[in-house]
Amino acid sequence: MNPKIMDGPDAYYKKRITYTLHHQPFAFDVGHTLFSSFQVDDGTDLLLRTIAMPNPPTRILDLGCGCGVIGIALAQRFPDAEVVMADKDLLAVRYARHNLTLNAVTNATVIGSVGLEQVPPGPYDLIVSNIPAKIGDAAIEEEFILKPLTLLAADGVYWFVVVSGLNHLIPRLGPRHQLRLKEMKKRSGYTVYRIYPSLSL
Repeated sequence: MNPKIMDGPDAYYKKRITYTLHHQPFAFDVGHTLFSSFQVDDGTDLLLRTIAMPNPPTRILDLGCGCGVIGIALAQRFPDAEVVMADKDLLAVRYARHNLTLNAVTNATVIGSVGLEQVPPGPYDLIVSNIPAKIGDAAIEEEFILKPLTLLAADGVYWFVVVSGLNHLIPRLGPRHQLRLKEMKKRSGYTVYRIYPSLSL
């Protein structure tokens, strides 16, 4: 049965996927064009299982949230945090909002935003992203690396995952911009990186 989104069955509905993280079950409805597989993708899973925080964050930003998997999982993991989830795709925004309700998450909000244009001001203790590979190196560098760092708290951290094909780009950005960037884990064609705020920011 198709889910009810707004006032009736949603014509964009594709399927419901389930996911378990640290013994916590989740369910996510996804629409056509939002998800290509029948499970949470390996990059998202790797990121969620790699993120480590010395202290629980109070503000989290999920940049490019899609249907909401990362932001919702982190909202459940850190129930006292305020989570902001942003995506430029309005269908993704619709489904992410729906999935908040589906998973009974009340400490997160979803906004439509091209990059950071509509994102509430920082600072954020934790920023996360599954960076899209097809937007081009220049857009990745500017919109998904440099600009998010301007919203990071002085003691915050930015965790992100990329397809390993972007490993030609990401490591070069560290010395180019004096970033405190470190490769954290590789698996199944994905690489997770961590960035701490640079002293110059």
